Amino acid sequence: MGKTLTELKGIAKELGMPAFTGSQMAQWLYTQHVQSIDEMTNISKANRERLKAGYIVGGMKPIDAQYSKDGTIKYLFPVRCSDTVDSEEAAEGAAAGSRFVETVYIPDGERATLCVSCQVGCKMNCLFCQTGKQGFEGSLSVCDVLNQIHSLPERDKLTNIVFMGQGEPMDNLDVILHATETLTASYGYAWSPKRITVSSVGIKGKLKRFIEESDCHLAISLHSPLPEQRAQLMPAERGMSITEIVDLLRNYDFAHQRRLSFEYIVFGGVNDSPAHARALVNLLKGLDCRINLIRFHQIPDIPLHGADERKMEELRDYLTRHGLFTTIRASRGQDIYAACGLLSTDKKLHDERH
Repeated sequence: MGKTLTELKGIAKELGMPAFTGSQMAQWLYTQHVQSIDEMTNISKANRERLKAGYIVGGMKPIDAQYSKDGTIKYLFPVRCSDTVDSEEAAEGAAAGSRFVETVYIPDGERATLCVSCQVGCKMNCLFCQTGKQGFEGSLSVCDVLNQIHSLPERDKLTNIVFMGQGEPMDNLDVILHATETLTASYGYAWSPKRITVSSVGIKGKLKRFIEESDCHLAISLHSPLPEQRAQLMPAERGMSITEIVDLLRNYDFAHQRRLSFEYIVFGGVNDSPAHARALVNLLKGLDCRINLIRFHQIPDIPLHGADERKMEELRDYLTRHGLFTTIRASRGQDIYAACGLLSTDKKLHDERH
């Protein structure tokens, strides 16, 4: 799972099978969603045995699920990781099969969104994010990423996928591009790229590559229009500033099929002032985009709190009046720690929550 059609044909050729066997494998993996090579029944038994000698499908079912009162479900998936931090402890953890990511299924009327993770932990260490407090343990493989969809019990109900779970997608860019190719290719899931959104704090070089090599929607984690304050909230600002990000985005067309959005968690008394509203308008003026205002969900030992509803509405209305389409995102799954910024598979924290 995770191999492209070209790669699957290469495996068939390597094992002395006809090239069309690669197409058959793609059909079984991405349309039929098989769990084992033995289920690929239009491939001869002899060829299935050849495949089984060196390969597995790679699907792994979630080992835990939590159910929110609002219908949101948070799954815990085991992962193998394509790379890990260089430490004896991490190696032991991987060998013991103790690496996991959280994946969130969010039903909403006729819409059903899956929030997918791409890393165990995260290097970005944003002040307000529980995943960042976990530290970085490893990047997921393409198989790990796709398995969150492949092995999801509600897979056939999905209408949208957002790469907004654990990890920074641009820090695992080759895997994200590979996974989204499989999701959108005719040999794969055949989804429209308009059904997929990838988020990022902005990483120099990587963000440009993503824009030019993918047609999926893009969401930028903004959280403050003031560079100094954004750096305090998000250390990644020092690597690629928000002004650099916006300057880059102005070179591309987001007025048609592809959507650009900015994620903005509103912290009470921190980034919700009229001065911040004016700075947002000046920063994004003329850019075809939307802003999603997000409620902050408290995490331990962090001196931030959410803005009240009135402040959020005032900020939304000001931005809308000044030409920036702005919405307040509904908070989902907070009671099971599935809301924005709350995902973590840190063992100590996970044990406390359960």
